[in-house]
Amino acid sequence: MEWTGVRYADKPTVEVHTWIAAPPTGVWKLVSDIQLMPSLSSELQSVEWLDGRSGPAPGARFIGRSKHAALGEWATTSHIVEYEPPRVLAWAVEDPQHPSAVWRFTLEPQDGGTLLREWMQMGPARSGLSFAIDRMPEKEQKIVFVRMREFEAGMAATLEAIKKLAENPRTPDEASR
Repeated sequence: MEWTGVRYADKPTVEVHTWIAAPPTGVWKLVSDIQLMPSLSSELQSVEWLDGRSGPAPGARFIGRSKHAALGEWATTSHIVEYEPPRVLAWAVEDPQHPSAVWRFTLEPQDGGTLLREWMQMGPARSGLSFAIDRMPEKEQKIVFVRMREFEAGMAATLEAIKKLAENPRTPDEASR
């Protein structure tokens, strides 16, 4: 990621992608398993579906608990805002109409496998990062840039882990995808 000088109010975005030698339906099973994500992330610690749900659907909600050395621990409620199996899964953090972040996975068939993209947008609503910016407004652009680089690295690691799971199934059930 190159320096952009964006501010939080600019709603900065980052996207990473990878090609996976597995069909979209198999990759979708991994991507749509939100409870798998903490095992693939150094920041996301746990996920819990709300309202009796056990998986994604339009309007479904889940609590995500996260931990970061500089930001501490926190929990957020996310809302599924796009759900088109096996193509798109997206959620808005906190208020779906005015989120503190939006995250999206997109899958498309490509060359006998799947092109998997993970995208995120910071803001427009305030988030935990807003408190750091409030304390050091003169460093806002650097704070945003550093956090976006962290997101980019974490997303790349998540996609690599999904790729490994999809291409190297460990159980007969995973192999049948």
